[in-house]
Amino acid sequence: MSSFKPKQVFPRRKPGATPAPKGALSIYDPAYLGLDTRGHAVTVPLMYRNILLGGEPGSGKSVALGNIVSHAALSIDVDLVLIDGKLVELLPYAPIAKQFVGNHITIALRVLRELQAEMDRRYLHLAQTGRKKITDQDGFRATLLAIDELAYFTVTVGTPQQQDEFKTLVRDLVARGRAAGIIVVAATQRPSADIVPTSLRDLFSYRLAFRCTTDSSSDIILGTGWAKEGYSAKDISPDTIGIGLLLAEGGIPRRIKTAFLTDHHVTRLVRRAVHLRRAA
Repeated sequence: MSSFKPKQVFPRRKPGATPAPKGALSIYDPAYLGLDTRGHAVTVPLMYRNILLGGEPGSGKSVALGNIVSHAALSIDVDLVLIDGKLVELLPYAPIAKQFVGNHITIALRVLRELQAEMDRRYLHLAQTGRKKITDQDGFRATLLAIDELAYFTVTVGTPQQQDEFKTLVRDLVARGRAAGIIVVAATQRPSADIVPTSLRDLFSYRLAFRCTTDSSSDIILGTGWAKEGYSAKDISPDTIGIGLLLAEGGIPRRIKTAFLTDHHVTRLVRRAVHLRRAA
């Protein structure tokens, strides 16, 4: 399976739209990730932010990505654009996604180009209205772009030209998408410099590093120098799945335990999301 487009279409909402149905969330609300070492809830703002997740297979990266996508699924004021190199991780959310792309780089590039064109249209709107960023009063729906297995598209499949274009498009969306209401959440199992170059990593305002095999791999996600300061995902035990180091804007890495959603939880959540979006 390479591409999925749901029959249901969610039009751009009008300014001053009717209130959200009971139980619905908003993309402007912080997303719940889990608990810190003191048992306090850990939340991250999504709107006007971008998040990078990395770690070795089985460390909990995909679960954390699912937590973020789940919040967006229950938020009726955001469209989901999902690109999944492994196909199966984000597939359960396909029924509520505006666009779903599996392991097909040609289709992924087309979707990214369309999203880039939409971003340019939004900046034209901002220029015409004198605004600095898109808000819920502009009539534009927020968009959450989730990419699972970044390495699949940047170093594994396609031609070198396609891989370079994929990196360039993602970098542009991360760099300019925030004010346009486009949120990028990217995850990779192989934190290396060719997959997450410094020019791309430093654009992410939030970074979450799960278990890594080396200090340098941890620094590729969190930023150069954090391992020397004592903050290295290499020190996370392989037996503690879901433990990661969260780096927020201007802060220091914070050790957290991400919440866990079973497949059954996700199935029920998606059904609820479908109901909420239809009600809206």
